[in-house]
Amino acid sequence: MLAAFSDAATLRHALAFEAELARAEAAEGLIGPESAEAIAALCARIVIDPAALAEETTLAGTLAIPLVARLRAALPKAAAAVLHKGATSQDVADSVLACQIRAASALLDSDLARTATALAALAQRHAATPAIGRTLLQDALPIGLGLRLAQWQAGIVEAAERLRHEVETGATLQFGGAAGSRAGLDGKGAAVSARLAAALDLPDAPPWHARRGGIAGIAAALAIAIGALGKMARDVSLLAQNGIGEAREPAIPGRGGSSAMAHKRNPTGCQIALSAALRAPGLVAGILAGLPAEQERGLGGWQAEGPALAELFLLAGGAAEAMATVAEGLEIDEAAIARNLAAAGLGSDIGESPALVAALLARQD
Repeated sequence: MLAAFSDAATLRHALAFEAELARAEAAEGLIGPESAEAIAALCARIVIDPAALAEETTLAGTLAIPLVARLRAALPKAAAAVLHKGATSQDVADSVLACQIRAASALLDSDLARTATALAALAQRHAATPAIGRTLLQDALPIGLGLRLAQWQAGIVEAAERLRHEVETGATLQFGGAAGSRAGLDGKGAAVSARLAAALDLPDAPPWHARRGGIAGIAAALAIAIGALGKMARDVSLLAQNGIGEAREPAIPGRGGSSAMAHKRNPTGCQIALSAALRAPGLVAGILAGLPAEQERGLGGWQAEGPALAELFLLAGGAAEAMATVAEGLEIDEAAIARNLAAAGLGSDIGESPALVAALLARQD
C-alpha cells in the first residue's frame, strides 16, 4: 500500500500520462509521430530525484509544472513545443491519483476477501451453536453464534462491493485541459481521451475538474469498509474480555502481550482496526468539505484529497490485514459460550438463526 502511493509510483504514472498523451495525439494527427516517440522515449528513460522535484512542486503548487519543465528541457525543440498539448496540471494530478486508487483498491480487496472467506466458514460451522445475544451490552436472548459471525461477514462483503463500485465509477481518466473544455484539440479531444484512457487502463470519462463527488464517494466507501472491520473488532474484543471469554484472537508469538503483565493476552489486531475506525471519519470529513469547489477549478479542496485518500487506504489496508489474520485464526470457546448461556437462564431457543445465516451467506454467492 505504501508503494502504491510512493513518490516512485507518482512519478511513474505522471510520466506514463505524458507519454501516452503524446502517442494518442499523434494517432489523431495532432502532433507528429516523431515528436510523440521522442516524448515517450524520454519519459521511459528519464531519472528524476523525487526530493528535488518535491521542492519544485511546493513552489509551483502542482507536480506537473516542474515535471513538464524538466521534460521540455531535455527534448528537441519540436517535441518540446507539443509536450502536454491540450492538457493541464490537474489532468495529470487527478489521473495519477486515479491510477493509484485502482492499484490500492486491488490490494485492499484481497484482504477484505480473506476476512470474508474465513468468517463465512466460521458462520456456517456455528450456525446452530446456541449463544447468548447481547443488546446495549446486556444479556438479551439466545442466538446462533454463526448469526453474529455472518453479520460481521455481510458488513465486510457489502463494504467491499460498495468500494469496488465507487472506484470503478470514480477513479477515471481526467482530461479536460485548462478550463475543462478540451480546447485546442481541433475537435478531437474525445478521441484523444479515449485513446489515453485505454493506454493508462482507466475508464474514459468527461472532465471532472471541479466535480469531486467521485473522489468523495471513494473516501466514504473506504471509511465504511474500515467501520465494518471495526464492528468485527469491537465484538471480538468484547467477547475476549475476562469473565466472558467466548472468543479470542489467535495466539501469535510476540503479539498481544504486555510489558508489565505477563498474564495478559491483548486483542491487538482489534486494536489496529478500532484505531483506524476512529481516524477515518475525520479524513473523510476533510474531503467532503472540499466538494463546494470554485467554478472550473477549485482552490485548496481537491489539493487536499490525495494525502487524505492515501492515509485512508493505508488505514484500511492495515485494518483489513489485521482482521483477516484474526478471522483466519479466531479461537472460539464453546464451553465458555455454553456456560454464559446457562448463567443467563434464558433458554436455548435461537429462533431462525441457521436460516438467517444461510440467507446472509447466499446473498454473496
